[in-house]
Amino acid sequence: MSFASRVVWITGASSGIGEALSRALLADGAAVILSGRRVEALQQLAALAPERTLVLPFETTDYKRLPELVEQAWAWQGRIDLLINNAGVSQRSLALDTSFDVYRQLIDIDYLAPVALTQLLLPRLVEQGSGQLAVVSSVAGKLGAPMRTGYCGAKHAVVGYFEALRAEVEEAYGIGVSVILPGSVRTAIASNALEGSGAARGRSDTNIDNGIDPNDAANTILDGLAQRQHDIVVAEGQELMALQLRASDPERTFAFTAAEGARLAKQRAERGAGASVDPSAVNQ
Repeated sequence: MSFASRVVWITGASSGIGEALSRALLADGAAVILSGRRVEALQQLAALAPERTLVLPFETTDYKRLPELVEQAWAWQGRIDLLINNAGVSQRSLALDTSFDVYRQLIDIDYLAPVALTQLLLPRLVEQGSGQLAVVSSVAGKLGAPMRTGYCGAKHAVVGYFEALRAEVEEAYGIGVSVILPGSVRTAIASNALEGSGAARGRSDTNIDNGIDPNDAANTILDGLAQRQHDIVVAEGQELMALQLRASDPERTFAFTAAEGARLAKQRAERGAGASVDPSAVNQ
């Protein structure tokens, strides 16, 4: 299925998976609404197809502006066929070293922001009688991984919302709902991740550096969206096996993640509370 002539809105479009999705959709002939915080990067993307792009920069947690932004987005082409909630932030810190404000930020950005935008767009899709809604969660949205208590909590929450929403709107109104579950993809997600203090981590992970190419991830995601898949898994190797094991043998999964947690706890004891430790489990 081609996305040509479809109107797609992507948040977090200025880098990583969002940028790769935007490029692929524009190459396929879609009309794309590009949202994110980095205006210059969005404008560079728009230059690929000026007649088929709308640059709509905003901070996803600026809830007061969202109704106005939805109005602008809808008015551009008179419809939206697909919303991809992609913007988000990760975490790299043990619970013992994480301030409560970090949990607030993760819930705000990774859960409440996509829910708020979806809630505003949903009535228009119902009235339109068609459309698709998608959210980029994570393998960590199905699997609890050390160093990501806040991130896993937010990503689990967003999976729950979109799965419940699908039950309400898929058959009743013909609106497709997809949950995208990436593992390690070569983006800046690890270096931008929040540490326990709330500061950006500033360095990547080995798994991220050796992860899936963002363009390959985008192709997998778009193939899944074209088929209206409910879960779109973008993972390989240990992360894919961990996701599959979580479904088939959860106790073995818990033993695996507990062993990783024990390794990190030992590092923390050796280096001192609050010191940086090195994760090796699920990295996205």
